[in-house]
Amino acid sequence: MTSPYAAPVLDWYQASARDLPWRRPGTSPWAVLVSEIMLQQTPVARVLPAYAAWLARWPTPAALAADTPAEAVRQWDRLGYPRRAIRLHAIAQRVVSEHGGEVPDSAEVLATLPGIGPYTAAAVASFAFGHSHPVLDTNVRRVLGRLVTGVALPPAATSAAERRLAQSLLPAQDAVAARWSVAVMELGALVCTAARPDCAACPVAGQCAWRRAGRPAAAARRTQPGYAGSDRECRGRLLAVLRAADGPVPAAVLDAAWPDPDQRARALAALIADGLAAGRDDGTIGLPGDGA
Repeated sequence: MTSPYAAPVLDWYQASARDLPWRRPGTSPWAVLVSEIMLQQTPVARVLPAYAAWLARWPTPAALAADTPAEAVRQWDRLGYPRRAIRLHAIAQRVVSEHGGEVPDSAEVLATLPGIGPYTAAAVASFAFGHSHPVLDTNVRRVLGRLVTGVALPPAATSAAERRLAQSLLPAQDAVAARWSVAVMELGALVCTAARPDCAACPVAGQCAWRRAGRPAAAARRTQPGYAGSDRECRGRLLAVLRAADGPVPAAVLDAAWPDPDQRARALAALIADGLAAGRDDGTIGLPGDGA
């Protein structure tokens, strides 16, 4: 049975979607994969210049795999969550060594690559190859939750019920299903936003269970701890020093970057555990693969 939501959402997307480079015809699967990794917890406006610079430098998995993980971290710069740079480098190496340099088109195979979970695997298989998969990012989960089940915001973790719902709403044709997935995502990003949904602009507002229920508020969520003075800020300071250096630096250089020695040691240990820094036998510290 055809979903009653498909036609209005797809028509809206046709008229209102943003012109984003990873959606353009002819975009390579590698470029789609890079965009999906970069877009995790990062706004589109910040991703756009980083995405262009990354692909200008490494247009293929083989190009990145031939470089060092240190250069990947440097190129990532201040995009945030720099472990993603390490993961992209590891993905490129695996794509070259196990898949002939071509990004695999199967969601199941994509999910075996380093750092690729169910969402990213489904997104790349759908958006790069036109396959039919439920693609459940935060935007999609919020739209479907409001539209069908009447909840203001989805739970922290994706549930089996959400997956079943998303699967049930996929159009029958693979190419249309892939377009539906990106259309719902765009609807959540532009119209059905978390804080200020614009129901007047929504193509399925008349069918929305949450709106019919009077738009009940979501339960309060725990706030994130502050950034200033945190271990996260300390990690960022230390990593910025390592990125700016031409190679490994003496520990004293990092000492000057943050005054609290205990917090600095904790942050450095976390960077090393995450594969973002490495100690050398001579006592210096650098990015992974830098000067090895």
